[in-house]
Amino acid sequence: MDLAFTKDDLAFRDEVRSFIRDNLPPEIKRKVEKGLHTTKEDHITWQKILHKRGWMGTNWPVKYGGTGWNITQRFIFDEEIANGSAPNVIPFGPKMVAPVIWTFGSEEQKARFLPRILATDDLWVQGYSEPGSGSDLASLRTKAERQGDYYIVNGQKTWTTVGHWGDWIFCLVRTDPKAKQQEGISFLLIDMKSPGIEVHPIITIDGGHEVNSVFFTDVKVPVENLVGQENKGWTYAKFLLGYERSGTAAISRSKKQVEKLKAIAKAELDGGRPLIDQPNFREKLASLEVDIMALQYTELRSLSAMSAGQAPGPEVSLQKVKGTEIQQRITELMLEAIGYYANPYSQEWLHAGWNEPPIGPDYAAPIAPRYFNVRKTSIYGGSNEIQRNIIAKMVLGL
Repeated sequence: MDLAFTKDDLAFRDEVRSFIRDNLPPEIKRKVEKGLHTTKEDHITWQKILHKRGWMGTNWPVKYGGTGWNITQRFIFDEEIANGSAPNVIPFGPKMVAPVIWTFGSEEQKARFLPRILATDDLWVQGYSEPGSGSDLASLRTKAERQGDYYIVNGQKTWTTVGHWGDWIFCLVRTDPKAKQQEGISFLLIDMKSPGIEVHPIITIDGGHEVNSVFFTDVKVPVENLVGQENKGWTYAKFLLGYERSGTAAISRSKKQVEKLKAIAKAELDGGRPLIDQPNFREKLASLEVDIMALQYTELRSLSAMSAGQAPGPEVSLQKVKGTEIQQRITELMLEAIGYYANPYSQEWLHAGWNEPPIGPDYAAPIAPRYFNVRKTSIYGGSNEIQRNIIAKMVLGL
C-alpha cells in the first residue's frame, strides 16, 4: 500500500496542522503534552472548535454533517491531531452511538440526536458492562419492562467511562427475560438527568476518577427512545462494537508516545549512559516500531473498506488486540527508560499547577500512573481473549 502523499494531500496536511496550531488553546495543549488530566470543559471546548470548522464528523455521512473525507485525509487528520497534542474526541457520541442512530434509528431520532452529538451539545456515555457481565456481555441483567408509553429500567452498569460527565447514556437492557440471552436484549437511549439514576465513582489503581458505576432504580424511559426493534439490540450492539474496536488501536497516539519514549531513552539521567545506547533496549524499540507500522497498514485497509460504505467487520478485532498490546508495551518501556524515578508518584502531579515534582525530571510524574491505567486497554471493548476467539471463528474460519 503506497503512503506517498499527493500535492493535494500535503496541502490538506498543512491546512490541518495550521488549524491546530492556531486554534488549540495553549493550556489544553500543555496538559496533553505533559500527560496531565484534561477536564470535561477542555474536551467540550476543543470539540466545539472542531465542529465550528466542520471537522467533528470525520466518519459521518455527508448528509448528516460529515466531512466526506477520503481515507488519506482521515489518516492525515488523525496523525496531525496526535502530533499537535490535541485531546482525543470523546468517542461515545460521535464515533459509537451516532453510527447506530443513523443506521438503525428512526427519522425522529436522527433529527433529534445527531445534530446535538455533532455539536457536542450532549456528551454520551456507554452502558454495556455490568457486574458479572463484561466479556460475557449477553448475560446482562439490567431489565426494562414496558408500561404503556414508557420502559421502567432497573439495574446497574459499571466501568462507565466519564459517566460523571454524561448527559445521555446508550444502554443494553433485557426486555424479554424468557428469550435466549442474545435474543431478549434491546438498545435504549436514556437521559442521565432522569429521576432514579445515580452515578458512583470508581477510583482506579492509578488514583484517577475516570470510570463509574451507574445505578437505575425505576427509571422511566419513553418508548420513543428505543432504537430499532425491541429484542434486536444485540445486533445493534455488535455493530457499535465494530466502531469501538476500530478506534481502540490509537496508532497515531502510539507513534507520538514512541517519540517521547525515544527522547527519554536518550537522556543521560544521573550522568549515566543513555538507555538508547544499550542494544537490548534498541532491539525492543525497533520491534515496537515495526509492529506499529504493520498495524497501521492493517488499519488503512479497514478505513478503505469503511470509506466505501462498509461497516467495520470482525477483522477490526485484529486492530484491537495488537493496538492495545502495543500501548501496554510502550508504557512498559517508559517505565524501563525512566527507572526508579517512576516508582514514587502522586496523583497531584497529573494536575495543572504542579510543576516541580520532588524527585526526578518533570516528565517522570505521569509515567507510572499511565502504566497502571493502560492495563485496562486489553480488557475494554471486549477482552483480547474474546477478540482472539472472534478472529479464529469469523476471520480464519476455524
